[in-house]
Amino acid sequence: MIETGQKAPDFTLNDSEGRPVALSQYRGSTVVVYFYPKDDTPGCTKEACSFRDNWPAIVARGGGAGGEAAAGGIVVLGISADDEASHRAFAEKYDLPFTLLSDPETKVIRQWGAWGTKNMYGKVFEGILRYTYIVDGEGVVRKVFKKVKTDEHAREVLDAITELGL
Repeated sequence: MIETGQKAPDFTLNDSEGRPVALSQYRGSTVVVYFYPKDDTPGCTKEACSFRDNWPAIVARGGGAGGEAAAGGIVVLGISADDEASHRAFAEKYDLPFTLLSDPETKVIRQWGAWGTKNMYGKVFEGILRYTYIVDGEGVVRKVFKKVKTDEHAREVLDAITELGL
């Protein structure tokens, strides 16, 4: 698991349009990297819509004017094992203004420690953990969320960014 104060490992994953996106391309910006289990499921939809609904405040806090943050802005990257087509449909269905990245082999998910044992309704299994990381403009992890309230998460992230002075 990546911890606060560590350098965030770089990665390159495809977005919903098949374009490669690297974490390092956002140096100079605050990056919110959030891992989630599956597109279009109740909890993941609440979490994504929380970021969507708070998007004006995220953009205002980051000093940007739209979906892509300028240097010094805030970027949101959602990562799951879903494929590009699933991400595209999910983003279109819920009008998500941020980038979703596909990690079907779970390499980045595992590298960042967002893979582990889960217990749902008494069934124990391995899967994607709902973790979020705030990475500063120098590529250092400044905050890790291991417990996420899906419908309030974007506000929690925005509050943390403000508290950290990013």
